[in-house]
Amino acid sequence: MEGYDERSLIMGRFQPFHNGHLEVIRRCVAESTDIVIGIGSAQYSHEADNPFTAGERHLMIDEALREEGLRNYCIVPIEDLNRYSVWVPHVVSMTPPFKRVYSNNPLTRRLFSEAGFELRESPLYSRDVYSGTVVRQRMVEGGEWRPLVPPAVARVIDRMGGVERLREITGRE
Repeated sequence: MEGYDERSLIMGRFQPFHNGHLEVIRRCVAESTDIVIGIGSAQYSHEADNPFTAGERHLMIDEALREEGLRNYCIVPIEDLNRYSVWVPHVVSMTPPFKRVYSNNPLTRRLFSEAGFELRESPLYSRDVYSGTVVRQRMVEGGEWRPLVPPAVARVIDRMGGVERLREITGRE
């Protein structure tokens, strides 16, 4: 399949998609012809650590990347199986073919390595500032969260009432 040798997978929960994720994707795009973005834990939403649905996360990512002028990607929601021996085949069955995987998660790296995939570490970009945990915490506490996410993501979160949802879920209305 054409492009397969240069297609890469990036997995994440993207709760929400933030500027650190965007920077990782920018760097990975420079090394790949196409990117498959796997939205992990796609079955979870409306929880303190997973407030957004897979569809909402898809929208955040798509609108942010389009605003960046990127087009060589596809986004695939992937549910957790909680059976590690079949997780990689599950991911492969849900996505276009890919050769390499970008991840810093030790378990993800181990599972894809055992399955014969090329591994690359995701470049970390100001991880102490750009993390979903920090963004969600600022949303709940009324802090400045917008500078941590692409403008398109802030607009999506506003349209869906994401901050209000997160505050309600966490009991901090």
